[in-house]
Amino acid sequence: MDRRTKDLLSVRPEIPSALVYDSSSNDERFQNATLRPIIKLQNGLLVEAFKNYANKHKGVFYTLTLEKKMRYIENAIQKDIKFRNSLKGMIIGQFTVEEYLIYIENSSALNKRMMNMVIESLKDNVQLLENPAVA
Repeated sequence: MDRRTKDLLSVRPEIPSALVYDSSSNDERFQNATLRPIIKLQNGLLVEAFKNYANKHKGVFYTLTLEKKMRYIENAIQKDIKFRNSLKGMIIGQFTVEEYLIYIENSSALNKRMMNMVIESLKDNVQLLENPAVA
């Protein structure tokens, strides 16, 4: 295993709930073994990228109701190809060479999984911001 691969794998968080079974499909295995840890690792960066996106679009996002914010997140990622590609790059850049070779075999389906996971992650962060814990 080369140095880059070791370094990439060593910084990824472990996610006990992201189980991989022999019966798991290849896409499910890749999602749980690779995408979930990378998205968790990159969460702060993804949140900042979304804030930047919202600010560049006149901050309309911040004036919306919670329900509309959820739809805004979905629409931003599903319809703004430049933004979506930027988010994908933040995740793909954390792949090992071996993972990248697996990814390119079925990139379309894996991209869909990846972006759905990013959408859910951003929604979870918005909900946390909307409902701060009572101290």
